[in-house]
Amino acid sequence: MEFHLAQANWAQMLAPLDSPRMADFVKQLDPVNRAADEAPGFVWRLQTETGDATAIRAFEDETVLFNLSVWESFESLRTYVYKADHGAVLRQRAKWFATADRPPVALWWIPKGTLPDAEEGRRRLELLWELGPTTEAFSMRQRFGPPAAT
Repeated sequence: MEFHLAQANWAQMLAPLDSPRMADFVKQLDPVNRAADEAPGFVWRLQTETGDATAIRAFEDETVLFNLSVWESFESLRTYVYKADHGAVLRQRAKWFATADRPPVALWWIPKGTLPDAEEGRRRLELLWELGPTTEAFSMRQRFGPPAAT
């Protein structure tokens, strides 16, 4: 069986998405999402039918942005996150988002051809927060390889 890497992340906005404070972040969403869609190793990302990922709420708190995507490998995700257009936005995150008091990203392996939903993404984040990195939910810094073939 082959596997893909799923990732869920969250961030607490410092202001509503339609506020002047968030305008520069919002302006960068389309180019950053386009870069993800075109990145080597990208498989899928959660979004509405109109292509809006910011409208999806995995948490009750309306100030929490949630993102969920699937990648062919850890290396393809890491390259996109740190070296592409996304990396420039990531380095500016303190302008728009509160400093996270718990891991902002959870990773886990899924069978190739399957897709997670927002509920599973939230659950994996909560597992990471409760248990720390495990094979069920791990971080960019402390990761686990795909399950062994059976």
